[in-house]
Amino acid sequence: MKNQMLHTPDGVRDIYNGECKNKLYLQNKLHNVLLKYGYHDIQTPTFEFFNIFSSEIGTTPSKDLYKFFDKEGNTLVLRPDFTPSIARSAAKYYMDEDMPVKLCYMGNTFINSSDYQGRLKESTQCGAELIGDNSTAADAEILSMVVDSLLESGLKRFQISVGHAQFFAGLIEAAGIDAEQEEVLRELISNKNFFGVDEFIKELNLNDNLKYLFNLLGNFNFNTEDIDTAKEKASDYPIILEALKGLEDLSEYLKMYGISKYISFELGIISKHHYYTGIIFSGYTFGTGEPIVNGGRYDNLLNHFGKKSPSIGFAIVVDSLMSALARQDIEIPFYSNSALVVFEEEAASKGIERATALRKQGLNVEAIIWNPEKTRDDYAAYALKSKITKVEFIEK
Repeated sequence: MKNQMLHTPDGVRDIYNGECKNKLYLQNKLHNVLLKYGYHDIQTPTFEFFNIFSSEIGTTPSKDLYKFFDKEGNTLVLRPDFTPSIARSAAKYYMDEDMPVKLCYMGNTFINSSDYQGRLKESTQCGAELIGDNSTAADAEILSMVVDSLLESGLKRFQISVGHAQFFAGLIEAAGIDAEQEEVLRELISNKNFFGVDEFIKELNLNDNLKYLFNLLGNFNFNTEDIDTAKEKASDYPIILEALKGLEDLSEYLKMYGISKYISFELGIISKHHYYTGIIFSGYTFGTGEPIVNGGRYDNLLNHFGKKSPSIGFAIVVDSLMSALARQDIEIPFYSNSALVVFEEEAASKGIERATALRKQGLNVEAIIWNPEKTRDDYAAYALKSKITKVEFIEK
């Protein structure tokens, strides 16, 4: 028990000193990108009623939620995902709004999963939700925000893989796949086991066009030239065809934003969040095996809260982004407008007066009494370690 007092539970960690400063600075940079696009801040509770994240809504599985009870016996959960919380808020506070609502957030999410060793159970997310706009232009704006945010962080090499939830849904319907088979197929695709997908397809009685479309699930180099062929094969399957046309229209908007080089189409993308209805995407870079950003369109989610409103959003996992930046030796360009004032005890009045004056000038000032056992070099070394840019000594 004594040792436990100094340790954190599995999946959570302390963040302190320079790492904490860098993380807060990075969060501020990401937040400013969202503000530049005209998004407005919202804060939702850290815990919500259980039904906000129920299986009917299609969010995180119940077994992966941190659940507890209030005094009235209601089941509460720590939020595993911001999107349902913001959907609830939008339905409550913007029920009669007929113009697009643009919201952004910063906060922590909690997932009680032990599936992946080393994955944090508490992580910080920065994201945005565009509510009330079902256009391809809205899809492109969200992707542009993602790209601008990652570039602003200092990241140079990354790729956003974009798919479409209706492509997979259309395949399931066209092939007559039942719920149990669908779950097997989802598991194979999630594990990138496309040999298994091939075997799965062979067991189905599919025509050549459907076989071709199923094989696109494992195509990581799907491009706009491939869309024309895929559309021909999908001419008898309206759901699949509509998804392909949506990606085709999106590619034109990506050119307008000048971000096409950061985007690739990957029709095999599926999500554990079943509320996605349109484009769905994940962002990857070197130095982390997990996506640093996830998002997509969820046109039916707000229906659960009483508001019919098409929506799309994304979330950047700040901790994963920090890890990727560190492993790629990309320094967060942290600017420290700070000072250290060291004063002898007999000069306390002058030292405090000087520290107060520097604070009024806009500096962050650490003021400490001079320990006789410490030299000027000791304090200079301390300032350097703490990224303090200005050091002053006040003597009697």
